[in-house]
Amino acid sequence: MEMETTTVPSNSCNGVVPAEATLGQHLARRLVQIGVSDVFSVPGDYNMALLDYLIAEPGLNLIGCCNELNAGYAADGYARARGVAACAVTFTVGGLSILNAIAGAYSGSLPVICIVGGPSSNDYGSNRILHHTIGLPDFSQELRCFQTVTCYQAVVNNLEDARELIDTAICRALKESKPVYISVSCNLAGIPHASFTPHPIPYTLIPVESKKTSLEAAVDAAVSFLNNASKPVMVGGPKMRAANATNTFLKLADACGYPVAVMPSAKGLIPEHHPHFIGTYWGAASTPFCAETVESADAYLFVGPIFDDTNTLSYSLHLKEAKKILVEPDRVVIGDDGSTYDSVRMKDFLSALAGMVRRNETGFENHRRMYVGDGYPRRSKENEALRVNVLFQHIQKMLCGEMVVVAETGDSWFNCQKLKLPPGCGYEVQMEYGSIGWSVGATLGYAQAAPEKRVVACIGDGSFQMTAQEVSTMLECGQNSIIFLINNGGYTIEAVIHGGPYNVIKNWNYTGLVDAICNGKGKCWTTKVGCEEELIEDIDGAIGANKDCLCVIEVMIHKDDTSRELLQLGTICSAAKSRPSKP
Repeated sequence: MEMETTTVPSNSCNGVVPAEATLGQHLARRLVQIGVSDVFSVPGDYNMALLDYLIAEPGLNLIGCCNELNAGYAADGYARARGVAACAVTFTVGGLSILNAIAGAYSGSLPVICIVGGPSSNDYGSNRILHHTIGLPDFSQELRCFQTVTCYQAVVNNLEDARELIDTAICRALKESKPVYISVSCNLAGIPHASFTPHPIPYTLIPVESKKTSLEAAVDAAVSFLNNASKPVMVGGPKMRAANATNTFLKLADACGYPVAVMPSAKGLIPEHHPHFIGTYWGAASTPFCAETVESADAYLFVGPIFDDTNTLSYSLHLKEAKKILVEPDRVVIGDDGSTYDSVRMKDFLSALAGMVRRNETGFENHRRMYVGDGYPRRSKENEALRVNVLFQHIQKMLCGEMVVVAETGDSWFNCQKLKLPPGCGYEVQMEYGSIGWSVGATLGYAQAAPEKRVVACIGDGSFQMTAQEVSTMLECGQNSIIFLINNGGYTIEAVIHGGPYNVIKNWNYTGLVDAICNGKGKCWTTKVGCEEELIEDIDGAIGANKDCLCVIEVMIHKDDTSRELLQLGTICSAAKSRPSKP
């Protein structure tokens, strides 16, 4: 979400606001002002008074989730589509339940405002032991947990500084593109205060400007580095999202003529119909001829990369530091000597570079010379058991610009990476954190934030069992996502790394479960497919007659039917995790 405004706009003047609003009204109004129209929540006795004020705000819709973890996952998905999100839970039992999802949002650099209904302001310092605690009169356990996974924490137990704490927390979330924690004492939500005015947040949102001398030096060094290369390449990384730099990345790509690749967790940030797009760079699991093009280049420009073990397929990249330029959100590093230019904004650097670098299409021409088009899976025999490669061949055919793909942790990581996104089609994956079950809540949140898009979620049966109940909330919200529930009897991604009986799970009647959750209320269509003929018919049904329904297509797959990339990952990870301890 591009945001260059000097203040948070007050775009919600819903009715007459009293001169002295209550704390609850102030917080609700602030959420609307920054673009949040839905709050994912689970009620508890510490937060219900505050929830009343969120419900009363005309610009807000309170969405009750089945549990706190799912509410956090939903906020994660919402923030991906809307640029900011909010969730509201109760003290400690709710806060610690949502903590895992907030950690995932922190890993993904997503501004999620986590609101917790806290103890009464009268209980602080009273030496009382409260319920929903660990049996100590100290109420700070939850706060200490959140300190490591949020960029700012506000404990609001006094009206005098409540406005400043709330406004600072919201601004920090937007400025740093990270989650924040706001605890509001349960007895304060209905109390007015003179500081709770309807004016916009009195803080600027302009990021720190680049230091002019550092920017000029970084651009000069990069231009010299790139112009001296014969076949440079560009690779986009996931940090471009938080830096709002995708447009300037494309501006540079248009100007320089280099081949353009993305890291796997950045898929969807760059339009794949760009004329110089060559695919996903993922080490041994790269799309065909992408790794060869990147690794044979004599200069690589990495923009916003994360070189963790998932993005590098257990560090299987074959790169030389001497050939690398790293563009971080606030600095640039060039070459193996680590020449570093601090206080340089990614957008400023890319924009300046676009106007100075020499156009060079050699790398892209080399890619075109070696490239051979995709092969197709072996044709299925009549009523032959469905194979994964056939499934994704037909998912590819159904995709359009009005859809967004959500890929769950597991083999869907690899199979969805191979999908070629048509213009306008989005893509979301939680790769760095990789929390199994994330996609169910994220599907709920994304669909709520962007109803103009139809979510196509690819979820394994093991992942679905973690968070399945949130289908209930999708139905309550009238969503029409398509869920391909890939049933192969267990945790396949775990099994290929380390086999064991714990990777096999009890099979459910998944379509029956979803029908039971629907219970006659909501638009729902479920089906189970086992062969290609049934798949074709049911995809037609999902995008045709049932286009307004939540569609769950259970796909029966053999337990050993995996992508070659997952098998590669299993071999590499197994070897890495069995290394003997260093002396």
